[in-house]
Amino acid sequence: MSVSAKLASMNVELPPVVPPVAAYIPASVQGTLVFTSGQLPVVDGYVVSTGPLSDGASDEAIAQAQKAARACALNAIAAAADIAGGVDKLARVVKATVFVASSQGFVDQAKVANGASEFLQEVFSSAHARSAVGVVGLPMNATVEVELIFELA
Repeated sequence: MSVSAKLASMNVELPPVVPPVAAYIPASVQGTLVFTSGQLPVVDGYVVSTGPLSDGASDEAIAQAQKAARACALNAIAAAADIAGGVDKLARVVKATVFVASSQGFVDQAKVANGASEFLQEVFSSAHARSAVGVVGLPMNATVEVELIFELA
């Protein structure tokens, strides 16, 4: 099944590419790879999850951050598809890096990153390498940021 057909079967539409908030481009191509810039959980022009996760964060807070990571991944797919000439030009995700705004003591970055990884695995029907990194803060006070590397079809 093509990526576009998979997204359609999931009732997922690619959003418009989120405009850069600083001096960078949303994605670039190098050989057979597409590299995205870090994508925030922007939906309809707004960051949907803000602030760091703290030690002892509730299951609800982690679930919200997972949804935000999914939104980041969808924005990264949109950025990569835009530069690649369409979503069906993306063969698979090679690597995901997920940054999670975390206060000292929060150790569940990998759980948050699963929000992006599980979505990407469903869309592309394959696993990928991943890093989940806790950081003090992210642009626009976002809770999570995701950057992806894709292999072109």
